[in-house]
Amino acid sequence: MTYKVKLEVFEGPLDLLLYLIKKEEIDIYDIPIAKITDQYLEYLELMKLLDLNIAGEFLVMAATLMHIKSKMLLPPDQAGEEEKEEEDPRAELVKRLLEYKKFKDAASTLAQMESRERHFFARGGKDVDPKSEETGDDFFEASLFDLITAFTKVLKDVPREVFLQVVKDEFTVSEKIHDILHLLVYKNVIFFTELFKAAKSKFEIITIFLALLELMRLKEIVVRQIGPFGEIEIIRNEKSITPLGESNNG
Repeated sequence: MTYKVKLEVFEGPLDLLLYLIKKEEIDIYDIPIAKITDQYLEYLELMKLLDLNIAGEFLVMAATLMHIKSKMLLPPDQAGEEEKEEEDPRAELVKRLLEYKKFKDAASTLAQMESRERHFFARGGKDVDPKSEETGDDFFEASLFDLITAFTKVLKDVPREVFLQVVKDEFTVSEKIHDILHLLVYKNVIFFTELFKAAKSKFEIITIFLALLELMRLKEIVVRQIGPFGEIEIIRNEKSITPLGESNNG
């Protein structure tokens, strides 16, 4: 695949770890390091498969996790003096995660307050979240990791014959961007899984997903979900500079 999406992603390795901990309902003070390391590496492999630019910090964290995993596999008598000084090899990582989570939660709370304040004054004092106004639901912005999780489910649900089909690579990311924007002209909301129903090959599925990520990067769409790990929906960004019915094909 020659198209590389250059996402302006603020999520880093600690975000991915916190995401996995929350997703698997893991006690942050007692992380099953072998399990979390394997899952972390799976996500990295998927990011490579999708040709996403992976920051060096992700690879450093992968090495750190594997180091902790190897230390925890050592019998007590082989752990050495370093192990005596630091009884739990996970302690430093847990400390970093807790500090980062505290910072992230504070930033999220502040952003929600600012957003609610903007909507309050914009609507003449009516304190309503425009994202949940129509349905009464509380929406959360989906992260890159939410999308990757949903994407893996799509791949797992694809019939085997679709993967075995040899289809001429006639699809481009630009074309799929146009298709998604065209859909949003006629539909206010598109479900994530809906985008892949007509796909005829693995290549087409990946191309659609890359188009979705590119539209996120361009801030043409908003990707949201009802509650953590809920179903993912795609809507048009109200602040989009591209008029409805138009898109770049270049």
